[in-house]
Amino acid sequence: MATLLALDTATEACSAALLHDGKVYARHEVIPRQHAKRLLPMIDELLQESGVTLKQLDALIFGRGPGAFTGVRIATGMVQGLAFAADKPVIDISNLAALAQRAWREHGAEQVCAAIDARMDEVYWGCYQLNKGVMQLVGTERVSAPEAVTLPSGLDRPTGAGTGWQYAQRLAVQVDQAWPELLPDARDLLSLALPRWEAGDVLDAADAQPVYLRDQVATPKQSPK
Repeated sequence: MATLLALDTATEACSAALLHDGKVYARHEVIPRQHAKRLLPMIDELLQESGVTLKQLDALIFGRGPGAFTGVRIATGMVQGLAFAADKPVIDISNLAALAQRAWREHGAEQVCAAIDARMDEVYWGCYQLNKGVMQLVGTERVSAPEAVTLPSGLDRPTGAGTGWQYAQRLAVQVDQAWPELLPDARDLLSLALPRWEAGDVLDAADAQPVYLRDQVATPKQSPK
């Protein structure tokens, strides 16, 4: 069985999860702006609890975004550093897919329109369909104003998940139920990553990159006049 470590810091939640001998060890805390301080202790706790060392890992997984720019960079940098140190491959997982996977794990939702508040009056969003226990993207992931969110063909009764659903009255997609309080959880990264590990779909640590969806992630400073 695979031994995998997953990390996520893309939203207000900071989480880590470790799969070893078929058992999942996990930490999940909602701690805005404390991710950099708490993530490494979380990892240490999981390794000690499971009796696993970094060298025993088969791969490391990270939430690649979209989400808060600083948060996405924290997970990316951490997983790169650990993967280089242990000489292990990495697997990148969409945070929107993780939200959809959590909605299925906790609520049994099989069609999910996942949305994360992107600030600046926009949302990150993507729609997913369950296939053999794993959420798969239908269409593309995008960032847009809430009014521009559309439902791809093939989905007829989706539910909503993620902080973007606080704009439910403005979202063009209509759903019977939504869970705006849901945040990504590293446990769901494990579920999404396991089929990729089994298929050999992994990356070198140097190729681990964040996905922001926005082309411009920071406003350049103006030169003094």
